[in-house]
Amino acid sequence: MKKILLAAAALAALAGAPAMAADLGRPAPVPYKAPPPPAPVYSWTGCYVGAGGGYGMWNQENNDLGPGEITAVQTDGGRGWFGTAQVGCDYQLSSDWVIGAFGDWDFGSLSGHPHFPTDLFGNEKEKWAWAVGGRLGYVVVPNLLAYVSVGWREAHFNGFELFDEVTPFTDEDLHFNAHTYSGWFIGTGYEYGLKWFPGLFWKTEYRYAEFSAVNIPQITTSTGEFGDLFHIRKFEQTIRSELVWRFNWGGALRAPY
Repeated sequence: MKKILLAAAALAALAGAPAMAADLGRPAPVPYKAPPPPAPVYSWTGCYVGAGGGYGMWNQENNDLGPGEITAVQTDGGRGWFGTAQVGCDYQLSSDWVIGAFGDWDFGSLSGHPHFPTDLFGNEKEKWAWAVGGRLGYVVVPNLLAYVSVGWREAHFNGFELFDEVTPFTDEDLHFNAHTYSGWFIGTGYEYGLKWFPGLFWKTEYRYAEFSAVNIPQITTSTGEFGDLFHIRKFEQTIRSELVWRFNWGGALRAPY
């Protein structure tokens, strides 16, 4: 009986040997690993607020229309620093294009000394300005938007006294009233997301503005009488840089396409 059991065990071992050999030659199965989730696609759709500052230059053409005999044209202007605040909203289309609308307010003192064909000059300042417009942008990389802008702008210039060019401290008893000039602007710029603080962006933009020409009279300060009428046309260039807080960045996603 014992011999029979030993023989059966030997046969079982011989039968299992080929299977064990086959298992030893077969590569170990690779564990299943799920593919990584797709990278998030950030959306520029949403609203924002911003604040910063910039530098601006304005020029103007002064044309004396009379009723005196002088009808010459003189060009000059001013420059200076300003602060700015902005609000706006954007909408990202089903591609890398973005459209948006915005409004901003500038405050500062862009000062100059305009001269007039009557050998007189004054101290004129742009005190504030506002603008509304739209922009069209292209997403260069997920956190960089390059764009062009266009819109309407109004700028307020203070009233000022006139002085003689030969004797600069002599008040000529003449002045111009304050006036708000209106016109259009066109600009270009970029907006860049600061990766170290999600939602915070840095924006820089250049703008050129051209204001409608107006006819403004010289006024005798002591009597209030109108004198020569001047045809004045103003132009302006500004470069502005500001920090922008976007409400949606890092949260809202748009569907991949």
